[in-house]
Amino acid sequence: MTKRLNLKFDRLSGVYLLVVFIVVFGALRPDTFLTMDTVHLLASGQALNGLVAIAVLIPTICGQFDLSVGANANLVAMVAVQLQVEKGISVVPAVAVAVVLGIAIGIANGFIVVKLGVSSFIATLGMASVLTAFQTMVTKSELPPVPESSLWSAITQKEVFGFQVVFLYLVVAVGIAWWVLEYTPVGRYMMATGSNVEAARLSGVRTDVWSWTSFVAAGGISAVAGVLYVSLTGPSVSFGNSLVLPAFAAVFLGSTQLKPGRFNILGTVLAIFVLATGVLGLQLLTSISWINDMFNGIAVIAAVALAVARRPGARPRLRRRRTAAATQQALAAKY
Repeated sequence: MTKRLNLKFDRLSGVYLLVVFIVVFGALRPDTFLTMDTVHLLASGQALNGLVAIAVLIPTICGQFDLSVGANANLVAMVAVQLQVEKGISVVPAVAVAVVLGIAIGIANGFIVVKLGVSSFIATLGMASVLTAFQTMVTKSELPPVPESSLWSAITQKEVFGFQVVFLYLVVAVGIAWWVLEYTPVGRYMMATGSNVEAARLSGVRTDVWSWTSFVAAGGISAVAGVLYVSLTGPSVSFGNSLVLPAFAAVFLGSTQLKPGRFNILGTVLAIFVLATGVLGLQLLTSISWINDMFNGIAVIAAVALAVARRPGARPRLRRRRTAAATQQALAAKY
């Protein structure tokens, strides 16, 4: 028996919303919105946001939060630049040192959360502040110059099939993450840990190990994203903070797509491009600078609300509240 294609709105609302954005903004700004330049801009511009979202997604699947991904990306990128500019180290060793540093930050996050028992929210929020302080020490509050090596810019700005190669990095990363999370024991153990840590532990899953592993993966991926970001756009001492909110918005909005009620990689990527398309369309219409922050802020609130509403048991609780309210009304009317 063939499986019927499920095109219900609750699974594919992001796809339908993306189509609406394309039709509406395309009709209002056909000369600027409906162009290949827009496609290339969205692809290359959101590739790094996508990598950071993957870094956020992995600990979230394990029931943890990593708020340090932006500060991690910022610090390691500045380290990579400073190693090239001040120490004369070539591109490849400098990038390798930066990525190892990002992994070390993930190890430290895992130690604080797993071994010391600190809430992941508090631990990674504090780590973000510490990393920002280290970044100030590294850069001395000055914007470092662009490394002179042509390989540094070629890492992200070389074109393949008309797209900047950084977009292909995202495609590869999504493919690997999707396979690991959906088709390997690693993914199953992580999802079991995030779904019910006590039940998973009683079933023999080493929940502490997988929680720690998720922070290490997040540290490494965010480090790669940071290096690529600075290679693509040039040195910046504050870009990391701008990556965190869109990443969390995409992760929570993605949990309402394709597999509602479950954090998943394909839903996250879909959410990234839906949000980016909406922001770009509004910017072309209004030219207002604060649209991006406003749109992402509203998106993350709405996404978390939808994700919570889809949790098992949420609807029964809502029904109980409605039943209680109806009972109170009936008693008030009677007496």
